[in-house]
Amino acid sequence: MPAELSGEINGATLKIVQGDITKQTTEAIVNAANSSLMGGGGVDGAIHRAGGPAILEECRRIVAEQGRLPPGKAVITTGGNLKARYVIHTVGPVWHGGSHGEEATLASAYRESLNLAAARNISSISFPSISTGAYGYPVAEAAPVALKTVADFLRKAKSSLKEVVFVLYDSTTFEAYARAFREITSKSG
Repeated sequence: MPAELSGEINGATLKIVQGDITKQTTEAIVNAANSSLMGGGGVDGAIHRAGGPAILEECRRIVAEQGRLPPGKAVITTGGNLKARYVIHTVGPVWHGGSHGEEATLASAYRESLNLAAARNISSISFPSISTGAYGYPVAEAAPVALKTVADFLRKAKSSLKEVVFVLYDSTTFEAYARAFREITSKSG
């Protein structure tokens, strides 16, 4: 039985699913990248492997033009061999206990990705759980930040985005997002 929850905010669908982000058919997927944009472990490595060399070539060009990507910022490349047309690369914060601006940086990573998608008239986007793998951000603390940031973005104005999906790799992460999802969607709608 596939794990899934969905709701509507300001005419857009917000959904959480358990699955593999590299298999998503949304117009864009978000990569939880590192500052070098050269691929790595976890979601980052999986996206680079599945998308092929075109993504890495564009990432190299971006880094050559503007330098390493700071945490909280985002850039866009082709989707290469992925079903998604675009990959939006964003760098989340490394967890240092929560008192070093991690929440603001994490919110910025989601917001910058959404702004980039809206600027490109992208209609659907899939996010992983940014910073909760190798960067150590506790999932139970990251999920409400992620969902609230996306919900606030969808509420504030009409944009090209009609579907935002959180694609969560394992059941533990899905359950943490499900708890936050129920809390956020019960407060508004």
